[in-house]
Amino acid sequence: MNLDYGDNAKIIKALSDASRLKIIDILSCGERCACEILNHFEFTQPTLSHHMKVLIECGLVEARKEGLWNYYSLNNSNCNKLILFLMNLITDTDDCICKDKSKCECK
Repeated sequence: MNLDYGDNAKIIKALSDASRLKIIDILSCGERCACEILNHFEFTQPTLSHHMKVLIECGLVEARKEGLWNYYSLNNSNCNKLILFLMNLITDTDDCICKDKSKCECK
C-alpha cells in the first residue's frame, strides 16, 4: 500500500486540536450549520471559521452555502482513507515498510 505520509500528517495535525476533534464528533451525527456547531463552544464565530477552514483544507470536512448560512459535513471518503492509513500504519502486513530488508541499515 502506498502510504501518503505528507497528506495524512496534515490531517493528523488538524485533528491535534481538541475543538476540531469535537467538531468532527458533532459532524459525525450529520450535516450541521455553523450556528448549530457554535452552540457547543464558548468561542466566537470567527474562531469557528478558522477551525472549519483547517478541517476543510485537510479534506475531512466539506462546506456548502445556502443563503446566508454555511452547512458542514464530513467527507466520508477522506475519513475512511485516514482510518485505513492508520490501520495500515500500526498493523504488521506483508507490505510493511520494513519487510524489504534492503532498505534497513541493520541487516
